[in-house]
Amino acid sequence: MSTTLPKFNDIAVSIDGHVATVEMRRPPHNFFDMVLIKEIAEAFEALDKMHDVRALVLAAEGKSFCAGANFGDGSKLDKDGNRPDEATRTNSAHLYQEAVRLFRTNKPIVGAIQGPAIGGGLGLSLVPDFRVTCSEARFAANFTRLGFHPGFGLTHTLPALIGAQKASLMFYTGRRLTGDEAVKIGLADILVPLADVRSAAQSLAAEIAEAAPLAVAATRATMRQGLADRIKAQTDHELALQSDLRKSDDFKEGVKASAERRTPNFSGR
Repeated sequence: MSTTLPKFNDIAVSIDGHVATVEMRRPPHNFFDMVLIKEIAEAFEALDKMHDVRALVLAAEGKSFCAGANFGDGSKLDKDGNRPDEATRTNSAHLYQEAVRLFRTNKPIVGAIQGPAIGGGLGLSLVPDFRVTCSEARFAANFTRLGFHPGFGLTHTLPALIGAQKASLMFYTGRRLTGDEAVKIGLADILVPLADVRSAAQSLAAEIAEAAPLAVAATRATMRQGLADRIKAQTDHELALQSDLRKSDDFKEGVKASAERRTPNFSGR
């Protein structure tokens, strides 16, 4: 089946043999919003229809893989954490709808995690089946450090990958793990030098593409059966709790402290 890729503003797509690489292009930190997630979803869906493409690589240009979200509409919260609650909820709901599309992709995906994957960026890094990373990378679910609840389906994907105990430790503390630590606990799969992250991810994707494509697709469908629906249910739950916590003083303090690069002083209100 011949498929033409849509035109994109914030990503680039290249195809080499049976492997397609989707690169986020919002350097240096690739903060995401609904527009970026939608473009990635559209690229994945178009590549799903390309018979000769058998595996995908999700990569990023810049220092970070993805340092978090722009809360849905391209703008960051101000230092006091102020955003119109209903507008923010609507934008976040739409963003999560686009995120669920990523989990419905039929072809295997390898993540090239060359730098920090933080907050929602960690959630994005868990869309791929596998992650190739380096010592310089950082992985963090820093939501509670912002007075916030985890999102992007992380409350399902992270414990499913590394176990509830290790996931809880990451969620409760917001601590950052190096690439070495991530590989050690199974959060990432392959550790290589920084300069080799993308090529190693593409090599793994090419190795997957050497296997029988129908068999790989069938096996992957079995292994990930119901995953997108579980992510949909989990993001609905996450969004409801995020909306409540967004009204708290702790959320305002967490965002302000982050902008001022200091330790937050939470009050529990």
